[in-house]
Amino acid sequence: ALVEKRARSPTGDAGALIEKKKPKSDALSIGAVPRTSTMQSPIMVLTGHGGEVLSFQFDPSGKFCASAGHDKDIFLWEVHGECENYGLLHGHKQAVLQLGWSFDSCNIWSCSADKSVMFWDAEVCKRVKNFKGHSSFVNCVATTRKGQNLGVSGSDDGDIKLWDPRVRSAVQTLPESYQVTAVEFSADGSQVFAGGLENEIKIWDLRKEEVSLTLKGHTDTLTGLRLAPDGNLLLSNSMDNTLRVWDTRAFVEGNRCRVVMGGHMHNFEKNLLRCSWAPDGSKVAAASADKMVYIWQADTGKVVYKLPGHNGSVNAVDFHPLEPIIGSASSDKKVFLGEIDPA
Repeated sequence: ALVEKRARSPTGDAGALIEKKKPKSDALSIGAVPRTSTMQSPIMVLTGHGGEVLSFQFDPSGKFCASAGHDKDIFLWEVHGECENYGLLHGHKQAVLQLGWSFDSCNIWSCSADKSVMFWDAEVCKRVKNFKGHSSFVNCVATTRKGQNLGVSGSDDGDIKLWDPRVRSAVQTLPESYQVTAVEFSADGSQVFAGGLENEIKIWDLRKEEVSLTLKGHTDTLTGLRLAPDGNLLLSNSMDNTLRVWDTRAFVEGNRCRVVMGGHMHNFEKNLLRCSWAPDGSKVAAASADKMVYIWQADTGKVVYKLPGHNGSVNAVDFHPLEPIIGSASSDKKVFLGEIDPA
């Protein structure tokens, strides 16, 4: 592998490196699997983090991605070419537990074990807001899909807080009985989905400030929530080692749990393993403690990929918004971008 120097993380490994896979020669590629993306190589390995990588997400434009974790820094990467580490967001005092891009790709929201939620300008790599208000670890953060650029966070203090970059403190606080470990906005931003140690998913109506629906079925802590591209289905990952698809539409009779998937695993580390939807809604993916990335058919729950490569727990996964690429972040301090078959 070709290795190139990159700007080192202040807390990272000395002379952080980024590994670039050498393209195979034409002689070797005869009869090989055809390329499906415009990445430089079918697998790109992004190195430079000084600790476990806990969160990863592609931006909505598909040109950039961001990763963060135990080394307290948020790394910004280019998806194409040599996957250059073009930016570093430094400011959190403890591990960054989750990040999310704004719908216009201009900003990043992040939350941390330092009890803060931060709002960043991703273009100039500067912090815009440092939101205080939670009294314990902030486990999760999510962003709106359209309209106003808002953030929602969930914490070990049992509160869900709604943030507006134009306002100094939380614009809304929704009290839960237990620690909150996963949050997500509805498509129109009028509802918040939240899960935690209660093993249930609550759907909060922000206008009424009350729970409009509770989704029951998981038997252990929720670790990830992600809304489907069409806005109707919700994906949930849990420490009960199941991934579930729920119908969140208002007037649905009977059982809202559509599909239950398994195969992936959580372990004693109790990391908050996240999950993701493919942009066309046909596949879902989840991080797994067995060092694998799992991808299922969303409608049948059949495992279609079990991707190796990482040397530690896979903590976060995300599908590229435009191309058949899956990104994964791991406790081995690495981020992988890998091509998959679009079929």
